[in-house]
Amino acid sequence: MLLASLLLDQVGRGVLDTKTRSALLEARLGAAQMQSELEVSTCTDLPDPAGCVQNELQELTQELSDRGAAGGLYGVLLTGSVENNAFASPTLRPDAVPPRLVERLRDGRTSAYVYDEPDRGPAQLYVGTALSAPVLGQYRLVHVFPLGAEERTLALVRRTAALAGLLLVLLLALIALLVTRQVVSPVRLAARTAERLAGGRLEERMEVRGEDELARLASTFNTMAAALQQQIQQLEDLSRVQRQFVSDVSHELRTPLTTVRMAADVLHEGRAGFDPAAARSAELLYAELDRFEELLGDLLEISRYDAGAASLEAEPVDLVPLVWRVVEQARPLADRKGIRLDLSGLPTTPVVADVDHVRIERALRNLLVNAVDHAEGRPVEVVMAHDHRTIALVVRDHGIGLKPGEAAMVFTRFWRADPSRARTTGGTGLGLAIAMEDIRLHGGWLQAWGEPGGGAAFRITLPARAGDLVVDSPLPLAAGGAG
Repeated sequence: MLLASLLLDQVGRGVLDTKTRSALLEARLGAAQMQSELEVSTCTDLPDPAGCVQNELQELTQELSDRGAAGGLYGVLLTGSVENNAFASPTLRPDAVPPRLVERLRDGRTSAYVYDEPDRGPAQLYVGTALSAPVLGQYRLVHVFPLGAEERTLALVRRTAALAGLLLVLLLALIALLVTRQVVSPVRLAARTAERLAGGRLEERMEVRGEDELARLASTFNTMAAALQQQIQQLEDLSRVQRQFVSDVSHELRTPLTTVRMAADVLHEGRAGFDPAAARSAELLYAELDRFEELLGDLLEISRYDAGAASLEAEPVDLVPLVWRVVEQARPLADRKGIRLDLSGLPTTPVVADVDHVRIERALRNLLVNAVDHAEGRPVEVVMAHDHRTIALVVRDHGIGLKPGEAAMVFTRFWRADPSRARTTGGTGLGLAIAMEDIRLHGGWLQAWGEPGGGAAFRITLPARAGDLVVDSPLPLAAGGAG
């Protein structure tokens, strides 16, 4: 639009310059003709030279006026030193001369011109020339050129340019739209296809059209998607084989384990009659069989989660007595380690939620056993809080704690916070992973926090009603010890 405005200004300036040059030429020719007629006048030889010169001036002015009026080009105005000593075309008045032109001619110029825009009507070009008349002295000959035709021409040019500019803008917008569709549409298609791939629809592919860069992009994208689908399929097959292997091995070990358990029970009961070495061996065999049965049970439970066979049997349960029951089960282990279980953070009123009590008990038991195992002789705290939508339960110890980054790893299968600890102590390494699956099955959260030497905290957050979403927790993650 700025360029169009500049072009219009140039066109208007060119039209006015052309008009000005032709007007100056026409006015100077008329003034020269009148001046030459006056110079050869014989009025000075007559008895009334002044009257003769005035008549002659009037005739010459009328002649110029008729010539200008014939072509509709200009009007003529001749003024002397007094206002009534004037001659003009029928449509002009002596006072119509712009004061600026009078001042310029009064300054000694022989000719001058000005543009004037009256209140009504089109703009006009005034060209004034100083004349010398015998006997009467100085006169001003003014040619008045109307600029209506030029203004109409410029208006037409402006309308044409505006229309052409509008059409050009529309054309450019249409071209930009077409180009954008040609470029952006394949990119949008690629984005939608990528989103479908990310959503698990691995069979999605882009349509390849033509041989341009976008076609090459689509072809490369399809090749990448095919390779990705193949790799994911291979990983899924391998994972399925591994899960099936763990499940099969776990089930197959049940039968020989039962036989070994029966023999170990017999040996353990009769160890009093053995020599000290055999009696100790019988005790170790009995203890390790317990660990083996626990590991086998955890493997079977993990295999059910991997196979998607785990189900939730939720019912309204008061969680306060449930927590006390689990604590009493873990108390013998805590007593053997000399660890005090602090339950002052449990509410005294019922806290009811829709849960599968078997899975919640197992998850809480795993957290308590883990806390006791890592408490290093310091107290273990159990805190519960609730609101109208969620229930939170925090198990907090003050033992070895967790290093930075380990809080995200504690729920990994067979991961241990202290790899230097002997495998003969602690659990199976699957307890926290199973607890995470149990809480996730309820639609809740299981989160961990810890710091080296400052202990660790595990927070369970459950919805009060089955199927509700958990958006916040009524307890801070490190409640009970670290604030």
